[in-house]
Amino acid sequence: MNKWKVAFFLLAGAVLFTVVFIVYMATSKVEERAIPEQEQATGHVLTVQTTAKEFEAIAKKYMGKGPLGKSPIPVEMEVNEQVQLFSELIVFGITVPISMDFEPIVSDGNIRLKQTEVNVGKLNIPPSTVLKLMKDAIEFPDWMIVRPNEEEIYVDLSRINIASGSRVRAKEIDLANDKILLDIIIPAEEVK
Repeated sequence: MNKWKVAFFLLAGAVLFTVVFIVYMATSKVEERAIPEQEQATGHVLTVQTTAKEFEAIAKKYMGKGPLGKSPIPVEMEVNEQVQLFSELIVFGITVPISMDFEPIVSDGNIRLKQTEVNVGKLNIPPSTVLKLMKDAIEFPDWMIVRPNEEEIYVDLSRINIASGSRVRAKEIDLANDKILLDIIIPAEEVK
Protein backbone atom coordinates (compact mmCIF):
# COMPACT_ATOMS: atom_id res chain seq x y z
CA MET A 1 0.00 0.00 0.00
CA ASN A 2 1.14 3.51 -0.73
CA LYS A 3 2.65 5.39 2.25
CA TRP A 4 0.26 8.32 1.58
CA LYS A 5 -2.73 6.02 1.94
CA VAL A 6 -1.38 4.74 5.26
CA ALA A 7 -0.77 8.30 6.47
CA PHE A 8 -4.29 9.31 5.39
CA PHE A 9 -5.93 6.43 7.24
CA LEU A 10 -3.83 7.09 10.36
CA LEU A 11 -4.80 10.78 10.31
CA ALA A 12 -8.49 9.99 9.66
CA GLY A 13 -8.42 7.45 12.51
CA ALA A 14 -6.81 9.97 14.87
CA VAL A 15 -9.41 12.62 14.00
CA LEU A 16 -12.27 10.13 14.43
CA PHE A 17 -10.85 8.93 17.76
CA THR A 18 -10.54 12.54 18.99
CA VAL A 19 -14.12 13.39 18.02
CA VAL A 20 -15.48 10.21 19.67
CA PHE A 21 -13.41 10.88 22.80
CA ILE A 22 -14.69 14.49 23.08
CA VAL A 23 -18.31 13.38 22.60
CA TYR A 24 -17.85 10.61 25.19
CA MET A 25 -16.31 12.99 27.75
CA ALA A 26 -19.01 15.62 27.17
CA THR A 27 -21.91 13.18 27.52
CA SER A 28 -20.67 10.84 30.26
CA LYS A 29 -22.10 11.09 33.77
CA VAL A 30 -20.01 13.09 36.19
CA GLU A 31 -19.38 12.36 39.84
CA GLU A 32 -21.09 15.16 41.65
CA ARG A 33 -20.17 16.85 44.88
CA ALA A 34 -22.62 16.00 47.60
CA ILE A 35 -24.69 18.77 49.11
CA PRO A 36 -23.12 19.47 52.50
CA GLU A 37 -25.03 19.09 55.74
CA GLN A 38 -26.70 22.33 56.68
CA GLU A 39 -25.64 24.08 59.86
CA GLN A 40 -28.52 25.82 61.52
CA ALA A 41 -27.37 29.35 62.16
CA THR A 42 -28.72 30.79 65.38
CA GLY A 43 -29.08 34.34 66.50
CA HIS A 44 -31.24 37.32 65.79
CA VAL A 45 -33.17 37.16 62.52
CA LEU A 46 -33.74 40.18 60.33
CA THR A 47 -36.03 39.61 57.32
CA VAL A 48 -35.21 41.69 54.27
CA GLN A 49 -37.35 42.10 51.16
CA THR A 50 -35.59 42.93 47.91
CA THR A 51 -36.31 43.11 44.19
CA ALA A 52 -34.88 40.97 41.41
CA LYS A 53 -32.54 43.75 40.22
CA GLU A 54 -31.22 44.43 43.73
CA PHE A 55 -30.72 40.69 44.27
CA GLU A 56 -28.87 40.52 40.93
CA ALA A 57 -26.51 43.32 42.02
CA ILE A 58 -25.77 41.57 45.34
CA ALA A 59 -25.22 38.21 43.62
CA LYS A 60 -22.87 39.76 41.05
CA LYS A 61 -20.83 41.34 43.85
CA TYR A 62 -20.33 38.02 45.65
CA MET A 63 -19.75 36.08 42.41
CA GLY A 64 -17.11 38.60 41.31
CA LYS A 65 -15.13 38.34 44.57
CA GLY A 66 -14.17 34.68 44.23
CA PRO A 67 -12.65 32.52 41.51
CA LEU A 68 -15.58 33.17 39.19
CA GLY A 69 -14.58 36.83 38.93
CA LYS A 70 -11.06 35.83 37.88
CA SER A 71 -12.15 33.12 35.43
CA PRO A 72 -10.77 33.42 31.88
CA ILE A 73 -14.25 32.45 30.62
CA PRO A 74 -16.76 35.24 31.27
CA VAL A 75 -19.94 34.43 33.19
CA GLU A 76 -22.70 37.03 33.34
CA MET A 77 -25.95 36.81 35.27
CA GLU A 78 -29.34 38.46 34.96
CA VAL A 79 -32.38 38.08 37.20
CA ASN A 80 -35.72 38.72 35.49
CA GLU A 81 -38.63 36.27 35.39
CA GLN A 82 -35.92 33.62 35.76
CA VAL A 83 -32.24 33.56 36.64
CA GLN A 84 -30.18 33.63 33.46
CA LEU A 85 -26.48 32.81 33.05
CA PHE A 86 -24.57 33.82 29.94
CA SER A 87 -21.13 32.56 28.97
CA GLU A 88 -19.15 31.31 26.02
CA LEU A 89 -17.03 28.30 25.26
CA ILE A 90 -14.25 28.08 22.71
CA VAL A 91 -14.59 24.89 20.67
CA PHE A 92 -12.02 24.20 17.92
CA GLY A 93 -11.12 27.90 17.90
CA ILE A 94 -14.75 29.03 17.51
CA THR A 95 -16.47 31.04 20.25
CA VAL A 96 -19.88 29.53 20.99
CA PRO A 97 -22.33 31.66 23.05
CA ILE A 98 -24.21 29.90 25.84
CA SER A 99 -27.32 31.06 27.65
CA MET A 100 -29.06 29.11 30.40
CA ASP A 101 -32.34 29.83 32.15
CA PHE A 102 -32.96 28.62 35.69
CA GLU A 103 -35.97 28.56 37.98
CA PRO A 104 -34.94 29.39 41.56
CA ILE A 105 -36.35 27.07 44.22
CA VAL A 106 -35.87 27.70 47.96
CA SER A 107 -34.59 24.54 49.67
CA ASP A 108 -33.78 24.59 53.41
CA GLY A 109 -32.80 28.26 53.25
CA ASN A 110 -30.57 27.73 50.21
CA ILE A 111 -31.35 28.09 46.51
CA ARG A 112 -31.58 25.40 43.86
CA LEU A 113 -31.33 26.84 40.37
CA LYS A 114 -33.22 24.25 38.28
CA GLN A 115 -32.32 24.51 34.61
CA THR A 116 -35.35 25.16 32.40
CA GLU A 117 -33.75 26.09 29.08
CA VAL A 118 -30.33 26.07 27.46
CA ASN A 119 -29.11 27.61 24.21
CA VAL A 120 -25.68 26.82 22.82
CA GLY A 121 -25.42 28.78 19.62
CA LYS A 122 -27.78 26.92 17.29
CA LEU A 123 -26.80 23.49 18.60
CA ASN A 124 -29.22 21.17 20.35
CA ILE A 125 -27.16 19.99 23.34
CA PRO A 126 -28.65 18.40 26.47
CA PRO A 127 -28.64 20.70 29.54
CA SER A 128 -26.63 18.22 31.60
CA THR A 129 -23.85 18.27 28.99
CA VAL A 130 -23.68 22.07 29.00
CA LEU A 131 -23.49 22.15 32.81
CA LYS A 132 -20.76 19.48 32.75
CA LEU A 133 -18.73 21.49 30.22
CA MET A 134 -19.16 24.66 32.29
CA LYS A 135 -18.22 22.82 35.50
CA ASP A 136 -15.02 21.58 33.84
CA ALA A 137 -14.14 24.91 32.23
CA ILE A 138 -15.07 27.40 34.96
CA GLU A 139 -14.00 27.48 38.58
CA PHE A 140 -17.10 28.29 40.61
CA PRO A 141 -16.97 29.55 44.22
CA ASP A 142 -17.16 26.80 46.84
CA TRP A 143 -20.70 27.90 47.78
CA MET A 144 -21.96 27.18 44.22
CA ILE A 145 -22.24 23.46 43.49
CA VAL A 146 -22.81 22.60 39.83
CA ARG A 147 -24.79 19.35 39.56
CA PRO A 148 -24.99 18.32 35.87
CA ASN A 149 -26.80 15.02 36.50
CA GLU A 150 -29.56 16.89 38.35
CA GLU A 151 -29.50 19.76 35.81
CA GLU A 152 -29.13 22.33 38.57
CA ILE A 153 -26.78 24.67 40.39
CA TYR A 154 -27.04 24.53 44.17
CA VAL A 155 -26.32 27.85 45.88
CA ASP A 156 -25.35 27.17 49.50
CA LEU A 157 -26.13 30.53 51.12
CA SER A 158 -25.05 29.21 54.53
CA ARG A 159 -21.43 29.16 53.30
CA ILE A 160 -21.33 32.80 52.20
CA ASN A 161 -19.54 34.98 54.71
CA ILE A 162 -21.02 38.38 55.23
CA ALA A 163 -20.17 41.06 57.79
CA SER A 164 -19.29 39.98 61.35
CA GLY A 165 -20.19 36.31 60.99
CA SER A 166 -23.76 36.88 59.91
CA ARG A 167 -25.43 34.37 57.61
CA VAL A 168 -28.08 34.58 54.89
CA ARG A 169 -31.03 32.25 54.45
CA ALA A 170 -33.50 32.38 51.57
CA LYS A 171 -37.10 32.53 52.69
CA GLU A 172 -39.09 33.15 49.49
CA ILE A 173 -38.26 33.84 45.84
CA ASP A 174 -41.17 35.02 43.70
CA LEU A 175 -39.60 36.51 40.58
CA ALA A 176 -42.94 36.87 38.79
CA ASN A 177 -44.01 39.39 41.45
CA ASP A 178 -40.49 40.84 41.88
CA LYS A 179 -40.34 39.77 45.53
CA ILE A 180 -37.40 38.09 47.26
CA LEU A 181 -37.36 37.55 51.02
CA LEU A 182 -34.08 36.80 52.77
CA ASP A 183 -33.34 36.21 56.44
CA ILE A 184 -30.14 37.76 57.78
CA ILE A 185 -29.08 35.84 60.90
CA ILE A 186 -26.89 37.89 63.21
CA PRO A 187 -25.07 35.84 65.87
CA ALA A 188 -26.36 36.59 69.38
CA GLU A 189 -22.88 37.25 70.82
CA GLU A 190 -22.26 39.97 68.23
CA VAL A 191 -25.24 42.05 69.38
CA LYS A 192 -24.58 44.07 72.56
